[in-house]
Amino acid sequence: MLKIRRLPVGQLQTNCYLVIGGEEALIIDPGDDADYIMRILQDEEVKPTKIIATHGHYDHILAAGELKLAYQIPFLMHNKDEFLLKRMGSSAAHFSKISADPPPKIDKYLKEEDTLVISHQPLFISATPGHTPGSISLYSKEASVIFVGDVIFAGGGVGRTDFAYSSLSDLKKSIKKLLKLPPNTIVYSGHGDETTIGNWRNFNR
Repeated sequence: MLKIRRLPVGQLQTNCYLVIGGEEALIIDPGDDADYIMRILQDEEVKPTKIIATHGHYDHILAAGELKLAYQIPFLMHNKDEFLLKRMGSSAAHFSKISADPPPKIDKYLKEEDTLVISHQPLFISATPGHTPGSISLYSKEASVIFVGDVIFAGGGVGRTDFAYSSLSDLKKSIKKLLKLPPNTIVYSGHGDETTIGNWRNFNR
C-alpha cells in the first residue's frame, strides 16, 4: 500500500510528491523548499531513495540538488529535458526573480517502459511529451494512481504549449494515451488538486 503526500512548494505552489512505501520514499518534483520536504520525510520516518523530475521546468527541480546532496541519492529525468535543467538558474532568475543552486547531475535517464520500484510495487514510466519534449508520467497499476507533471490538471486543464520547444500535437497524443487508463485512476498533477481520468474526460466532452 503506497502512501502519497502532496507538498505544494515554492512561489508557483508546485506539487512535490512523496511516494511512501514501507520505510522508503520516492521524491517526485521537488520544486523548492528543501528544508520543508526534509522535515516531512523526517516526520514520516522514511528514507528517500530517488528523486524524479516529471519534466525539466525550474519550478519542479529547484530543490533537487540540495536533496540529492543531503541524502546521497540519485536524480532521474528524461534526457530530452536536460537542456531545461541546464537553464534552471537563468529561468528561476527571469520568471521568479530568485537565485538557484547549480543544477544537479542526472544519474539516470528515464525513458518509456522503464520501471521504478517502491515497496515491491512498480511505477511504470510513460513518455508524455508536449508541454516539454521530455515530460514523463509515472503510473502505478496496483495503486491506481498516475503522476503526470504538467500534462493535465484538475478541472480539465492541460499543460502550456506556447513555448518554442513545446508541441500541441505531441500533447494531444500524450493525453490520448493517458485517457486509455481506467477512469478511476487518480491523477496527481504538478499544480492544483488531484482528479481522476474519468473526471478529466467528463470536463472535455
